[in-house]
Amino acid sequence: MLNIKVFGIVQGVGFRPFVSRTAAAFNISGNVANRGSYVEIHAQGTNVDLEKFLTALQEDAPPRSAILKVDVTELPDRNFTGFEIVESVREAGDIFVSPDIAVCDKCAAELFDPNDRRYLHPFINCTACGPRLTILKNMPYDRERTSMSEFPMCDACAAEYFDPNSRRFDAQPICCNDCGCEVYLLNSNLRGHDAIKHVRKILATGGVVAIKGIGGFHLACDARNFDAVQRLRDSKTRPTKPFAVMFRDVAAVERVCRLTATQMKIFDSPQKPIVLLGTGDEGLGTRLAANVAPGMNKIGAMLPYTPLHLLIFDFPDELGSFPDALVMTSGNPSGVPITIDDDDALKNFGFCDAILSHDRKILLRADDSVMDFIGDRPSMIRRSRGYAPLPVFYDGAKTSVLALGGELKNTFCLAKNNLLYASPYIGDVSDLRTVEVLKASINRMRDLLEISPEVVACDLHPRYQTSALAAQLADDLDVPLVKVQHHYAHVLSCLAENNHHGEVIGVAFDGTGYGLDGTIWGGEFFICDEKHFERAASISAFKQAGGDKAAREGWRIALALIGDVALARELNLASDAELRGQKFLLDNDLNCVTSTSAGRLFDAIAAVLGVCKVSTYEGEAAMKLQATAEKFSPKSQVPSPCLSTDEIFAEVLTRRLNGEDVCELALLFHERLAEMTAQICEDLSLETKIKTVALSGGVFQNSLLSALTTDKLQRRGLKVLRNELIPPNDGGICIGQAVHALNR
Repeated sequence: MLNIKVFGIVQGVGFRPFVSRTAAAFNISGNVANRGSYVEIHAQGTNVDLEKFLTALQEDAPPRSAILKVDVTELPDRNFTGFEIVESVREAGDIFVSPDIAVCDKCAAELFDPNDRRYLHPFINCTACGPRLTILKNMPYDRERTSMSEFPMCDACAAEYFDPNSRRFDAQPICCNDCGCEVYLLNSNLRGHDAIKHVRKILATGGVVAIKGIGGFHLACDARNFDAVQRLRDSKTRPTKPFAVMFRDVAAVERVCRLTATQMKIFDSPQKPIVLLGTGDEGLGTRLAANVAPGMNKIGAMLPYTPLHLLIFDFPDELGSFPDALVMTSGNPSGVPITIDDDDALKNFGFCDAILSHDRKILLRADDSVMDFIGDRPSMIRRSRGYAPLPVFYDGAKTSVLALGGELKNTFCLAKNNLLYASPYIGDVSDLRTVEVLKASINRMRDLLEISPEVVACDLHPRYQTSALAAQLADDLDVPLVKVQHHYAHVLSCLAENNHHGEVIGVAFDGTGYGLDGTIWGGEFFICDEKHFERAASISAFKQAGGDKAAREGWRIALALIGDVALARELNLASDAELRGQKFLLDNDLNCVTSTSAGRLFDAIAAVLGVCKVSTYEGEAAMKLQATAEKFSPKSQVPSPCLSTDEIFAEVLTRRLNGEDVCELALLFHERLAEMTAQICEDLSLETKIKTVALSGGVFQNSLLSALTTDKLQRRGLKVLRNELIPPNDGGICIGQAVHALNR
């Protein structure tokens, strides 16, 4: 008899039913059980059948599974009469939790089949799809340890659940129209199909609704209706930040966006993230409202990923026509994590025409994941639903660590036994309500992953809420607290994702980070490894005056770099009073800090070019600057001279004052900055003999800059590491903090 232990994503993906069917196919007797951290199989049969069984386990595994390791040992034979799935038992060890999975094609077909008993059931699922992480209380993954434990199965569902030949054999969220969850409208008597039909009418006639999904609420409206989109913007206090759009199907997407074969593999994958897709010259203006993504040349597009989404688009009612694209943005007040329960929905969404909810509890928030592409490689912007908490494998990580991440785009990391688990997206922790959500999420993930931290890590910034919480948790747990410099953590997140050990030239470009010298860093070049770093270079330093306003109002940075009110006035950067007031602060060193922020440099260039002088959301100026640059198509590639950032700014300023094309100058800035970055890295490589460069930080979300910089580095014979499935922005620094804490 063989004892087989299968490690990986093998719970919540129909793995045990698959094992049972495979055993029957090869005349294997024995049993299979979840053990919390792995699936254990006892398999008895002839040597030939056992060999075939082992091969099939790995080659024919369910599509949503991910086998990472298989341990096989021989044991004495036992008296099995057949093969069965036995009761799960908790055991300590590595935990692999399946993320939530989009509705599969088979369930989607049954959903609209009038002859199927789950016809139009908003919660149809099987072993290959449905909620996982967001309904899970603890491991092993069985119904009694999920929020579905509140819903007894009807006889028909129970028969499928216990039938090895059923597609829903051992599917923990199983339910149907006669049992399980139900949708309903808050402050209304409408339930079930009547509630869905009512919401469809509202959306089709220009209304705004809130809809509870897998990981939280969305706010939705017709993406073609300018007035509806504007009403949502005004209600959400979101003047210009792009909205994500859910399209009915791929055909609807292709009427608006350019979708490559490489992008399609992820766009229509079981994860179904939001993917930033380029729009055609006329697509955005003619197919969607112009205020969906003002000033952008990309749309955050996604496909329906729950049965409820499919029903909202295509419920067979009397409506006739329905929009093929809906704004589907996270349902949360500004700066607060996504809403997950009815009480908060009533408080937060009073402006909506209806709130469509359901009675399946969300135990852990999960926003939609957001992804861009750089060339044919993914570039994660927000890692959450569909991806978290899949671990990053990092050799040598033995100590258990809790790393709290940064203040913005917060995620936290729990690490143990070579595995780094990043949480779903939390949000901006400057709000005390978000701090409470962070605390609760940490506790739930600790219980779920069975990790008791021996070290707590956080950002170096003394005034971050996450730093204060880290100190409190370290004290409560009586463990060491490790503070990690912000940009060093960015670079380490890149090393961890690439499982790279040893020294690299690390380039970290972002908006704001606390430097070792008390100044604002953000355009940094390091020589570093997992244990230490040396600041080898930076972009040119400048004065940043005006406190937090400087991060939102790029004209302030532009004036600091120009140094002349008359020139700033000529560019119409701000009112005369504002310019003189800001110049007074700069001249008298009042409310000023020294900064090397690459993010603020982008803001200044955007202001000088008239692209964006005041940002209404983080990264707006940089995003619009990239979109402007990509409108210009150079006829020939002219080698860029290597300049300092002071010289780059001066060149752009001079040429702007001379009336040159704004799009060409936006591209020029990206080219010059990429060339400067590559040249500094080459110089450092010659000094140190290091041939590997790691690029990270929120500025490298800019796919144009990343592609240009990567190309220039590779032409110089340097190997380039980039973040792909871990965000280069602050959503990934918890991984870097954990790496340093593990190697301190």
